[in-house]
Amino acid sequence: MRPLVRLGSVAAVLVLAVSLAGCTKKSDSATSTSHAMTPAQVKIALVPGGPHPYFQPWKTASSQAKSDFGLGGVTFNETSGWDQTKQNNVLTSLAAQGYNAFGVFGVAPENINTTFANLKRQGFHVASLASCPAGSTDDADFCLSTDVQQAAYKAAKATIAAMGGHGNLVHLTGNKTDSNTQRRMAGVQQAVAETNGQVKLIDTITDIDTDLQTAQKAVADLLAAKGSQINGIVNTAYNPAVASAAAVKQAHLKISVVAIDDDPTVLADIKDGSVAATVVQNPVGQAYVGSYALMKLSTGCTMNQPGIVIDSGSFVVTKSNVDTYDTQRQAETTQLKSDFDSKYLHCASK
Repeated sequence: MRPLVRLGSVAAVLVLAVSLAGCTKKSDSATSTSHAMTPAQVKIALVPGGPHPYFQPWKTASSQAKSDFGLGGVTFNETSGWDQTKQNNVLTSLAAQGYNAFGVFGVAPENINTTFANLKRQGFHVASLASCPAGSTDDADFCLSTDVQQAAYKAAKATIAAMGGHGNLVHLTGNKTDSNTQRRMAGVQQAVAETNGQVKLIDTITDIDTDLQTAQKAVADLLAAKGSQINGIVNTAYNPAVASAAAVKQAHLKISVVAIDDDPTVLADIKDGSVAATVVQNPVGQAYVGSYALMKLSTGCTMNQPGIVIDSGSFVVTKSNVDTYDTQRQAETTQLKSDFDSKYLHCASK
């Protein structure tokens, strides 16, 4: 998955700083987490950078978390429109409505730490979900995200295997300036390098995860220009995966396709053999376990290592496990929750 283009600016960061400054009194008296809350006082807002199919499971996962953990409230807000200024405004508005813990997929990874730091100064706990800030520092309490380089490596290895270990490979992915895209590119390049020249990466096409139509056009252009030269296509973004699976199948081309995520059309194509595999992520785990950890922090626990990056898991799905892979993903989510209790959180005994 790579959601839409991220737009960030210093101006957006300044907007949030000024807006939240106006909320200081309220957060100091009503929502500050310097005094532990009860779970029923914790209201969690999950805020992706904008609409994208990847985030839809966050809705049901957050509702389940509310029920399971006795939370005071949850909301899912995807109205930021992939604009950092708008996302900052959304966060300010949610804070004013009484939400006091935030799971955020930041629009601008190069600037999102300032957004996180401003929220933290107001006494709010913050999780960076599904994407970590650019660089080596995370000013959120923690980042719970796919290890995208490892997931891309797994996808490329699966594609190379489907190609028979040799031939020409193309990589389709998202926003080139996104740090996660750079990590995905590195993962694919690592897998190709391990073939010692048996596989050549003949093209990497970026910036085509904006929407399905953009991806479809890019795939059509690629197949028209190079279709006869390509032996495998590895996808590390949602919309290109759907587009390339459909286009290769429709054209009856002998190209091995490996997708990402579990769009129903991709799963159907794995079952009929037209797609070799997909690498699925764990958005449910990110939202459910992220909400659990935010609740625990709000009720008095602390992170053993603030800003730690935690892999939420990725799984290769083929025809052999397409009907059972979600059992593995559910087990990973259960283990993640347990790991927060045993490894990542320090909770004073009462």
